[in-house]
Amino acid sequence: MMKNIRLVATDLDGTFLKDDKSISDEDIQMLQVLGEREVLRVVATGRNFKKVLEVLPDHLPFDYVAFSSGAGIYDWKNRELVFRQNLKRETTEGIVRFLIDRDMNFHLFRAVPENFRCWFYRGSQACEEFERYFDFHNSVSEELPVNQQLDSDACQFLVIFPNDLEAFLEAKQQLEAQFDDIKVVRTSSPLETGYIWMEIFHKDVSKGNAVKFLCEQKQIQHDMTFGIGNDYNDLDLLNFTSYSYLVENGPEELKPHYRKALSNENSAFSQSLKKYL
Repeated sequence: MMKNIRLVATDLDGTFLKDDKSISDEDIQMLQVLGEREVLRVVATGRNFKKVLEVLPDHLPFDYVAFSSGAGIYDWKNRELVFRQNLKRETTEGIVRFLIDRDMNFHLFRAVPENFRCWFYRGSQACEEFERYFDFHNSVSEELPVNQQLDSDACQFLVIFPNDLEAFLEAKQQLEAQFDDIKVVRTSSPLETGYIWMEIFHKDVSKGNAVKFLCEQKQIQHDMTFGIGNDYNDLDLLNFTSYSYLVENGPEELKPHYRKALSNENSAFSQSLKKYL
């Protein structure tokens, strides 16, 4: 019964948003119904906050936005940042050396809430995916100052791999063995080009921990939570929420572990919640 659900969390891209980044009328209506029933409505997205504003109108009735995979939490109604978690400076510098030594292509994002700005490092091996991402962000990026210290803290790394899972897993294992205060997350390329993206955050950053933080703040029990997502970077969210759904357009290998939802093109958010009304 919906009376037993007090918090609903949804990913954006590939889940709440359609492929063209529009939002179905049914999903907007469901948000309104949830609000009337005093259910906390949470966005949990890998987008930074600036990118969230590109796809969510101000009037959309959410309560909180956990952006950058939970590195920041924004009170959508009161327009204020209520949580942030950045990387330690020493850890950031160590990871920079690790990635440069291995000649990897990566971006390093500044501290929340300025983490829409970034540094870039271009390895010697040409990478089309890196160049596509760079072209898109080039107005807010600058070359990484390799031979001098950074002038601010940082929030996360984005490392781009060819479609080579073994290389990704090897680098992940080495990073986590060398740095005990980080979390390494796999993400499918939103550009749908077959590349693997590696995101590196502080170990306490995750969509699941962001929802846990809000549950503690609002005194909501774990078994009263609902989550829906579409990709590997939603696993922490779906493993935390009690009623957890993976959309039809999600990776096949993840589908056996969660409840099944329709695709993002078919109002997966509202359709999954209807059964609890």
